Amino acid sequence: MTYEATVEFKFDATFTPTYGSSSWTSDDFIPEEHYLITAPASDLNAKQYFKLFEKFLLCVGMDPVSIRSGAMSLVFNDYVTEEEQRKVCKEYELTMDEDLDKKFEEWKIRDEEWERLKNVPKGPMGTVLEDEKS
Repeated sequence: MTYEATVEFKFDATFTPTYGSSSWTSDDFIPEEHYLITAPASDLNAKQYFKLFEKFLLCVGMDPVSIRSGAMSLVFNDYVTEEEQRKVCKEYELTMDEDLDKKFEEWKIRDEEWERLKNVPKGPMGTVLEDEKS
Protein backbone atom coordinates (compact mmCIF):
# COMPACT_ATOMS: atom_id res chain seq x y z
CA MET A 1 0.00 0.00 0.00
CA THR A 2 1.36 3.44 -0.87
CA TYR A 3 0.58 6.54 1.08
CA GLU A 4 0.78 9.99 -0.41
CA ALA A 5 -0.05 13.23 1.33
CA THR A 6 0.63 16.87 0.63
CA VAL A 7 0.43 19.89 2.88
CA GLU A 8 -0.26 23.30 1.33
CA PHE A 9 -0.04 26.84 2.59
CA LYS A 10 -1.83 29.30 0.35
CA PHE A 11 -1.90 33.09 0.48
CA ASP A 12 -3.78 35.33 -1.97
CA ALA A 13 -3.87 39.11 -1.69
CA THR A 14 -5.06 41.90 -3.94
CA PHE A 15 -4.61 45.61 -3.57
CA THR A 16 -7.36 47.83 -4.91
CA PRO A 17 -6.05 51.34 -5.42
CA THR A 18 -8.07 54.40 -4.56
CA TYR A 19 -8.36 56.15 -7.87
CA GLY A 20 -7.84 59.86 -7.88
CA SER A 21 -5.01 59.59 -5.37
CA SER A 22 -1.37 58.71 -5.71
CA SER A 23 -1.81 55.28 -4.04
CA TRP A 24 -1.66 53.46 -7.40
CA THR A 25 1.82 54.78 -8.07
CA SER A 26 3.14 53.79 -4.65
CA ASP A 27 6.14 51.45 -4.74
CA ASP A 28 5.06 49.92 -1.43
CA PHE A 29 2.22 47.86 -2.85
CA ILE A 30 2.02 45.05 -5.37
CA PRO A 31 -1.42 44.86 -7.00
CA GLU A 32 -1.65 41.08 -6.56
CA GLU A 33 0.27 38.44 -4.66
CA HIS A 34 -0.27 34.68 -4.72
CA TYR A 35 1.84 32.23 -2.76
CA LEU A 36 1.42 28.48 -2.73
CA ILE A 37 3.88 26.42 -0.74
CA THR A 38 3.53 22.65 -0.90
CA ALA A 39 5.48 19.83 0.67
CA PRO A 40 5.14 16.05 0.97
CA ALA A 41 3.32 15.67 4.27
CA SER A 42 3.96 11.95 4.61
CA ASP A 43 7.70 12.45 5.16
CA LEU A 44 7.85 15.59 7.32
CA ASN A 45 8.76 15.57 11.00
CA ALA A 46 7.70 18.28 13.47
CA LYS A 47 10.82 20.42 12.96
CA GLN A 48 10.36 20.30 9.19
CA TYR A 49 6.72 21.40 9.58
CA PHE A 50 7.89 24.37 11.64
CA LYS A 51 10.49 25.26 8.97
CA LEU A 52 7.77 25.05 6.32
CA PHE A 53 5.44 27.26 8.35
CA GLU A 54 8.32 29.70 8.97
CA LYS A 55 8.77 30.04 5.19
CA PHE A 56 5.06 30.69 4.81
CA LEU A 57 5.06 33.33 7.53
CA LEU A 58 8.04 35.05 5.90
CA CYS A 59 6.17 35.06 2.58
CA VAL A 60 3.19 36.82 4.12
CA GLY A 61 5.41 39.50 5.63
CA MET A 62 6.03 38.38 9.20
CA ASP A 63 9.19 39.54 10.93
CA PRO A 64 11.69 36.74 11.79
CA VAL A 65 11.84 37.99 15.40
CA SER A 66 8.05 37.65 15.70
CA ILE A 67 8.15 34.17 14.21
CA ARG A 68 10.76 33.01 16.73
CA SER A 69 8.84 34.62 19.57
CA GLY A 70 5.68 32.81 18.49
CA ALA A 71 7.49 29.48 18.34
CA MET A 72 8.99 29.97 21.81
CA SER A 73 5.59 30.88 23.21
CA LEU A 74 4.49 27.33 22.42
CA VAL A 75 7.08 26.02 24.89
CA PHE A 76 7.25 28.73 27.53
CA ASN A 77 3.66 29.41 28.50
CA ASP A 78 1.49 28.66 31.52
CA TYR A 79 0.03 25.49 29.96
CA VAL A 80 3.37 23.67 29.58
CA THR A 81 4.78 22.02 32.70
CA GLU A 82 8.07 23.26 34.10
CA GLU A 83 9.50 19.77 33.62
CA GLU A 84 8.82 19.93 29.86
CA GLN A 85 10.24 23.47 29.68
CA ARG A 86 13.40 22.30 31.43
CA LYS A 87 13.79 19.45 28.91
CA VAL A 88 13.79 22.01 26.09
CA CYS A 89 16.25 24.20 28.01
CA LYS A 90 18.60 21.25 28.43
CA GLU A 91 18.32 20.27 24.75
CA TYR A 92 19.15 23.79 23.54
CA GLU A 93 21.48 24.78 26.43
CA LEU A 94 19.20 27.53 27.72
CA THR A 95 18.98 28.86 31.27
CA MET A 96 15.64 29.71 32.83
CA ASP A 97 15.39 32.98 34.76
CA GLU A 98 14.73 31.04 37.96
CA ASP A 99 18.18 29.41 37.65
CA LEU A 100 20.27 32.53 37.02
CA ASP A 101 21.25 33.07 40.68
CA LYS A 102 22.58 29.51 40.92
CA LYS A 103 24.45 29.90 37.61
CA PHE A 104 25.97 33.18 38.80
CA GLU A 105 27.27 31.52 41.97
CA GLU A 106 28.78 28.70 39.88
CA TRP A 107 30.49 31.26 37.63
CA LYS A 108 31.93 33.10 40.63
CA ILE A 109 33.38 29.87 42.04
CA ARG A 110 34.79 28.92 38.64
CA ASP A 111 36.35 32.36 38.18
CA GLU A 112 37.92 32.25 41.66
CA GLU A 113 39.37 28.81 40.92
CA TRP A 114 40.74 30.04 37.59
CA GLU A 115 42.40 33.04 39.26
CA ARG A 116 43.95 30.75 41.89
CA LEU A 117 45.30 28.33 39.26
CA LYS A 118 46.53 31.13 37.05
CA ASN A 119 48.54 32.72 39.88
CA VAL A 120 50.22 29.55 41.23
CA PRO A 121 54.02 29.77 40.75
CA LYS A 122 55.18 27.35 38.11
CA GLY A 123 58.49 25.70 37.50
CA PRO A 124 60.09 24.63 34.24
CA MET A 125 57.67 23.32 31.61
CA GLY A 126 54.71 24.86 33.45
CA THR A 127 54.68 22.36 36.32
CA VAL A 128 53.45 23.45 39.73
CA LEU A 129 56.25 23.68 42.26
CA GLU A 130 56.09 21.02 45.00
CA ASP A 131 56.05 23.42 47.95
CA GLU A 132 53.16 25.37 46.37
CA LYS A 133 50.85 22.34 45.99
CA SER A 134 48.06 22.21 48.52
